[in-house]
Amino acid sequence: MQHVSPSNESRRDKEAAIFDAACRVIRSKGFHQARITDIAQEAGISYGLVYHYFKSKADLFDAILREWWSGLFDMMDQWESESVSVEKKLGGVVRYFLDQYERRPDLVHIFITEISRSLGNLTPARLNWLKIFMGRIEKIIADAQARDLLRADVKARYLTYIFLGGMESFISVMVLDNQPLEGRGEKQRIATALMEVFFHGAQPVRE
Repeated sequence: MQHVSPSNESRRDKEAAIFDAACRVIRSKGFHQARITDIAQEAGISYGLVYHYFKSKADLFDAILREWWSGLFDMMDQWESESVSVEKKLGGVVRYFLDQYERRPDLVHIFITEISRSLGNLTPARLNWLKIFMGRIEKIIADAQARDLLRADVKARYLTYIFLGGMESFISVMVLDNQPLEGRGEKQRIATALMEVFFHGAQPVRE
């Protein structure tokens, strides 16, 4: 078991408190209206302590986004060394979004409103994360097409748009209407419905 020193554990606790406070403030006020003083007050810490961990509001925002992407990419990395079906891979992506929405709705709200639906906040680095994600989904779909598991008469890129667009649109409505997820059963039904709609339309065309 890896030993975590008290100082590192304290740092992680402080960063987590700042992250959660920042998510609440940014969700409430929007990224551009949120201030470091607001975040510090929400976290119950001093203004200067936020700057001890993050050099600017943009730096803090990017750290929050890295946490989002690293969790998603770590899950996808596991599939590289395992024999995982296309259904389980795409289903895993859907469940990741739904799991995060259930556990950390403020974080998902920020992703939808401040990144996915806000071109003004997409710096080249932030856009690159999105492109990497979309590229990995496209590869999953292209590999499935090559094995005749998905229809090949539609480009893998377009099936990627259809899959991600359907998922993002559904979650966006949940987020913007502040609809909570009510238990594992509802989450599973939503994931199943999204997957069935996509795979029904993406089935290979048989003569």
